[in-house]
Amino acid sequence: MEKTISNKKQSVNKAHTADSVKIYDIVITGLMAALVFVGTYFFKIPTSFGYTHLGDCMIILTVCMFGTRKGVLAGAIGAGLSDLLGGYTIWVLPTMLFKGIWALIMGIVAYKLLSKVKFNWLIGAVAGAVVHIALYTLIKIPLYGMEYAMLRIPIITGQTICGIVFGSALYMFIKSSGILRNVIKKK
Repeated sequence: MEKTISNKKQSVNKAHTADSVKIYDIVITGLMAALVFVGTYFFKIPTSFGYTHLGDCMIILTVCMFGTRKGVLAGAIGAGLSDLLGGYTIWVLPTMLFKGIWALIMGIVAYKLLSKVKFNWLIGAVAGAVVHIALYTLIKIPLYGMEYAMLRIPIITGQTICGIVFGSALYMFIKSSGILRNVIKKK
């Protein structure tokens, strides 16, 4: 009888732990999606090539701190929501797809292909950025024409580089300070 009670307690503890992990994942992903949204929708930074925003840096930060899956979801949801609420409805699905692909490539390169390489996350971010730029350029060709798409390459490149630079700086600061040591759960 005592062994049965003990087994039931262990079973309940395992179920409780599994539920806690799922809730943690949902909360972190939702929080980071909100930061991607806020960074994209509200924080537009004027530059010589138009503007950049802090949403891309939040995607980089999410992949670095919480892993590929959360980065893909947070990037797609947050950036897509920003386009939707900003009135750029034609861009919602491409943005969700392209930001998710960027985070996916970053995570695969950093944590699967180059897991033992120093600054693997930065290499992954750059690899994903190349695809990100190519995808945005390719989608603009049927929408606006080849000339417009080619003229916009420096702009999307500048915005993407800013996202990597800001995201990297923020990640390095958080990592070195230990601010979120108890919150961060790796990949």
